[in-house]
Amino acid sequence: MFEFHKKNKQKAVDDKVNNLNQKMEDNVLSTSLETNVSFLKKIFQDDDTVIIRHIQNNYDKSLKYCAAYCDGLINSLIINENIIKPLMLSEIKAGNDLMETVINQVVLINDAQKVTSFKSIIEAITYGDTILFLDGSPEALILSTKGFVTRSTAEPDSEKILSGPREGFTESLIINLSLIHRRLRTNELKMKFKSFGRRTNTKACICYLDHIVNKKILKELYRRLDQIDIDGILDTNYFTELIRDCPASPFRVTGYTERPDVVVGKLLEGRIAIFLDGTPVVITVPYLFIENFQSSEDYYLSFFYTSFSRMIRMLGFFLTISVPAFFIAVVAYHQEMLPTPLLINVASERASVPLPAAIEAFIMLLVFDILRETGIRMPSNVGQALSIVGALVIGQAAVEAKLVASPMIIVVATTGITSLLVPKMNAPITFIRMTLLSLASLLGLFGVILGLCGLFVHMLNLSSFGIPQLTPTGNLQYQELKDTIIRAPWWQMITRRKVLSQDKVRMKQNDRDSHD
Repeated sequence: MFEFHKKNKQKAVDDKVNNLNQKMEDNVLSTSLETNVSFLKKIFQDDDTVIIRHIQNNYDKSLKYCAAYCDGLINSLIINENIIKPLMLSEIKAGNDLMETVINQVVLINDAQKVTSFKSIIEAITYGDTILFLDGSPEALILSTKGFVTRSTAEPDSEKILSGPREGFTESLIINLSLIHRRLRTNELKMKFKSFGRRTNTKACICYLDHIVNKKILKELYRRLDQIDIDGILDTNYFTELIRDCPASPFRVTGYTERPDVVVGKLLEGRIAIFLDGTPVVITVPYLFIENFQSSEDYYLSFFYTSFSRMIRMLGFFLTISVPAFFIAVVAYHQEMLPTPLLINVASERASVPLPAAIEAFIMLLVFDILRETGIRMPSNVGQALSIVGALVIGQAAVEAKLVASPMIIVVATTGITSLLVPKMNAPITFIRMTLLSLASLLGLFGVILGLCGLFVHMLNLSSFGIPQLTPTGNLQYQELKDTIIRAPWWQMITRRKVLSQDKVRMKQNDRDSHD
């Protein structure tokens, strides 16, 4: 009964919100300036940041205007010098074309848009624009006067590289899009705006290259985005969870980055980027599993070095999920696999430890994760030292107190170091590592192999917008593998992946390619 009343109450609230939004959308402007201003004041009641400024022309007293804007989001100099001052001092006459006269001859604003609904007016005021009402006109002007403070386009801390561009996205959508425009100076670059969130009305932008993108994937993305109905969207991770394939999988099926050069590189491969106002994180779709091991730096350094680095990252992923499980399986179930001297040393170390090896591994991995999270949340100048010193002190003290065996410290340290090689997979690594460790504790090496087979089958079934993340589609070709395990030189990466783009040719072949 309680749940029934709760659902009815929530439904009533949702209906009220929808009715209010519909009323604002349907309520068109009046020709009376006083009526429009009164309705606007009613909408923004108890909001003292919304300023309503009445303006009268000095030469014709019948010309009355009203400007409405939100303090803190606007550039006061633009409003004073480019809107209020021209409206007061211009020598124009009232007439049927007053609106066009104001736009073309009076206000000094680069972007002026006519609207007739209060819904559009509310979105504009809360985004830093100024609304100009004209007495006797059933329309209002949205004037671009944004002036809120934004961060500098500095390199993101989470994606630092040795060589390459140093710019990063900010929380301003327009600034982020300008960083893309500066790198892709072509009319093929398309940017479509959409708003999400019934209450936040957060503006997003879907960005792609028209002649390269796979139109089927683009259509599917729009279909999934149109199904989103939520109160508010504050970060692109909302999109990640709401539009993803395989919602129960721990692996990512959408890419994310804060670097403009990475987004441009993805667009040139046929991906689609989703920008959201208020966050520097941009997501890209579709997302292939190999992208977890790729870095933007791979394309700015020698392909020999970057190919080796990429293979090291893949090895690090395998080691960080499997080393604790293999160690526990061997120590607890398969001691005969160890050389006799090593077995004697491990047994002597474990003789004075009170806990079983499996419980000891769980505790030490948990302590390591706690130290890592503490280091991330602490101030940057303290966090790194805290995590390193904490691990050393706790590990050394635990060994001396005979609470933990020395080999376990080595295993945990190896696991922690290798996990840093693939920071994009921190979440799935933690889950997979604990699952394999549990299977090893119960079934030994048989459990580890069973867990790895299940993991591989799951990875084979992963998809991103209908594109398999791991398995190639169609005939396996050399060009499809040139940017996977290794990074081939640019003169050999002639084509793009077929399933991601409609224009597969990246570069024209030359004499050098024919000899290769």
